[in-house]
Amino acid sequence: MWRKLSGERIENDIVSEVEKIIISEKNNGHRLKICIGTDSQEVHGKFEFATVIVFLRKRSGGFMLINNHTIPSPIGLKERMLLEVGKSIDIAYKLCDVLDKHNVGLEVHADINTDPKFKSNTALSDAMGYILSMGYVFKAKPDAFASSSCADRFVN
Repeated sequence: MWRKLSGERIENDIVSEVEKIIISEKNNGHRLKICIGTDSQEVHGKFEFATVIVFLRKRSGGFMLINNHTIPSPIGLKERMLLEVGKSIDIAYKLCDVLDKHNVGLEVHADINTDPKFKSNTALSDAMGYILSMGYVFKAKPDAFASSSCADRFVN
């Protein structure tokens, strides 16, 4: 279930909630960009994922919505990185019509390091191709704050 940073649960479906937020922000004079990212961590043999939708107000801060989910079985690092990207793309795809309708920019952030010295780099080429082939703007570390900073805060 999606929630706000305050912990308040989102009762509407996420597409309706995002559109409601966009309309409210536009009515308050804000221009928005949305960044979507997912991070994960192994916790007691399970993988916990956090996906965030970050709303950036031009020159006026931002806020986010959060969704946590867990998968029971262990998986390899590259598969996990691509699963994170898949979860971000899934929500981006659900939101794309609303974002286009309201002329809101979108970036998909991957918690994958561009430095080959890091293990996550093995998934960089696949993740970048996946995101770009869907027509989304791609950001990886160190520029992928939605996944590497925001979502990272919500996995144990």
